[in-house]
Amino acid sequence: MSNASRIPPIQCLLTFEALARLRSVTQAAEELCVTPSAVSHRVKQLEQIIGTKLFGRADFSLTTEGNEYLAHVREGLVSLQRFPSASNTPGRRKLRLAVTPTFARSVLMPRLKHFLDAYPEIDITLQVSIPLLDVVAEDADLTVRFGTGRYSDVEHVCLAKDDVTPLASPAWLRENGPFSSAEDLQGQPLLRSPLEPWRTWFAAHDLDWPEPVDGSSFNDIGLMCDAAAQGLGVGLIRTKLGAPWLESGQLVRLFDRSVPSPHAHYLCWRTGTMERWECATFADWLKSVLA
Repeated sequence: MSNASRIPPIQCLLTFEALARLRSVTQAAEELCVTPSAVSHRVKQLEQIIGTKLFGRADFSLTTEGNEYLAHVREGLVSLQRFPSASNTPGRRKLRLAVTPTFARSVLMPRLKHFLDAYPEIDITLQVSIPLLDVVAEDADLTVRFGTGRYSDVEHVCLAKDDVTPLASPAWLRENGPFSSAEDLQGQPLLRSPLEPWRTWFAAHDLDWPEPVDGSSFNDIGLMCDAAAQGLGVGLIRTKLGAPWLESGQLVRLFDRSVPSPHAHYLCWRTGTMERWECATFADWLKSVLA
């Protein structure tokens, strides 16, 4: 038997991949611009050629062999999308990122031109995701999440740990300072955020103080930096995220000491995403610039 006779027709493979992903004959037919009966026929043809049942019953869940074969098919289809000297062709690569707001503003944006200059063939769509609530755009290829790192639904890697320290505006500090010890914060207006509990700072200084419940609260670190810069009080702010405000002099430290934040930024993706060249390239670049 020649090798060619053992390779199923490409339309059968494309149909199998679409049906395995969408789990609906109608949706697969729409995506492939064929009739639903053509979808069923192609899948039956593929099962006959390879001599294996690929799908279980009516819900289109894959059999064990189907799962195994799907991995090979996807790998093969990805390989077929790679053209020789792709770098010389005008084909654009689309990369969709969902990133937490202040990380996007403070960390990603100052470095993004460097990436786009290095990889001019990649077009980036950047959208904001909401940290902790993990409100993430469904169609994002790569997501930056902020939290504990216990994510069972996605593959992930830690991008950046950070330290926190109290920051305030220079004018506020002149009026209310100086501060020589953490205890001096007692009675001061502490800006709050569910993303950065004050107990991290209290515990590091052996203070058995409860989490503040009064005062202004912000679910975005950038907004909390803006509020502190406006003289509304003291924010417990991560030094990497607060860098633009510190560098511009809008915020200053109350103390020399920083303490580790219990949370970190993680890059997350669905299984299979890193098979796409543009996703793997961006992930490697982001890890290297933050290292």
